[in-house]
Amino acid sequence: MLKMSSISAQGVVERASAELSKRINGLGLRKHHGTKASVMERVTNVLCGGSSGGHASANSLGAPEKPSRMASMKLTVSKGGATPSSQTGTPQMTRKSPPAPPILTVEQLLVDERFLSRFFLYFSPLERCVLAQVCQRWRDILYRSPRFWSGLLPVLQSRELRQASGQDRVKLYNSLIRRGFHAICLLGATDEDALDIVHSFPLASKHIHSLSLRCSSVSDRGLEALLDHLQSLFELELAGCNEVTEAGLWACLTPRIVSLSLADCINIADEAVGAVAQLLPSLYEFSLQAYHVTDAALGYFSPKQSHSLSILRLQSCWELTNHGIVNIVHSLPHLTVLSLSGCSKVTDDGVELIAENLQKLRALDLSWCPRITDSSLEYIACDLNQLEELTLDRCVHITDIGVGYISTMLSLSALFLRWCSQVRDFGLQHLCSMRNLQELELTNCPGASQELFEYLREHLPRCLIIEKLKSKSKIEF
Repeated sequence: MLKMSSISAQGVVERASAELSKRINGLGLRKHHGTKASVMERVTNVLCGGSSGGHASANSLGAPEKPSRMASMKLTVSKGGATPSSQTGTPQMTRKSPPAPPILTVEQLLVDERFLSRFFLYFSPLERCVLAQVCQRWRDILYRSPRFWSGLLPVLQSRELRQASGQDRVKLYNSLIRRGFHAICLLGATDEDALDIVHSFPLASKHIHSLSLRCSSVSDRGLEALLDHLQSLFELELAGCNEVTEAGLWACLTPRIVSLSLADCINIADEAVGAVAQLLPSLYEFSLQAYHVTDAALGYFSPKQSHSLSILRLQSCWELTNHGIVNIVHSLPHLTVLSLSGCSKVTDDGVELIAENLQKLRALDLSWCPRITDSSLEYIACDLNQLEELTLDRCVHITDIGVGYISTMLSLSALFLRWCSQVRDFGLQHLCSMRNLQELELTNCPGASQELFEYLREHLPRCLIIEKLKSKSKIEF
């Protein structure tokens, strides 16, 4: 099913109890105009607004009285139509909504929709997954509002799904639509799992726009069935899918796909790029991680993609050389994002071609390109005047001279120099002239001293400066 790790259900419920106690804390019983205001009514007023049953008012909590919007918006019925009551002295016919019943107990508060709708906002989307299991009432309220689930990607654990009944799988699929999800990820899926999505999840045809297949043994047959079913799909990711072949991509890729990511698929090579270039005329973003893709593959791109393709990420394409860069700059002159991370054969000459021909670039990633030197940074600083983000991790031949070139780039807002072993305080201090810099990471740069970090923080007060990575607990959903 939907899997969560590194998060305790008991911990989330305990936090919910703590939040509730914090909301109630200090709202004791007080006398006000001869009446007693209950704790539950006062909490409701704080979190939901208004009064419950008339026993507690906003003034009892120190807040000023607010004029009633209902009073100012009443309508009267006349021959000429409905008019505001303040403009006529004739008898009025008004519609009054029945008053909400007073909340007198904790049990009533914990099922009140107005209270819970605000109470759930104090938790992260991941924690709300646990809160939805407390009771059916909480689940229904959480499932009713897509805003509670923004930013989450549902990962369907295929091995667990197979153990569930068909009815339970249908309920799960329908719950995804109720929560407003338009993207799903299938983990460890087979062709049978793919066909189950086709048969048991009819709503996916209209509502699912993004599909990820990860570490799956889905074959060309299963992939084709999925893409035929998902008629509104425009984003596809295949990662660790070793049964998918280049012939399968030729058979099932549809022109409506505008974002495609292929990674760690053992059968993906040059012909896959050919299929992408021929079948996806509106492609906007393409990410490719394949060890055996050669320079020839990058010559397949045609005028179909020259204006549409804006983001190209080539990761760990070990066979790619400067000849491949020539094909890129000639075929895709309008790129705004380019990543050559791990393309270890690219040299300064290739970067010079990029700087001279791709002047619309906003982001450039040259991490793990060990042949890059300060000369590349000179080309970048001279020609890429619109560049906003530059990544140079593991470029071990970069020195203070190259950092000096970068410091002249006034448009740069993010700079990453992780594991750049030859960079020293002398070069890094020049970055203080970059007033638009918002993020600077110098993780594992042995030549940068603590005094340097303090100096940078003093002179770049609006910049997030990262000197080391903090450990993070892994969370899966």
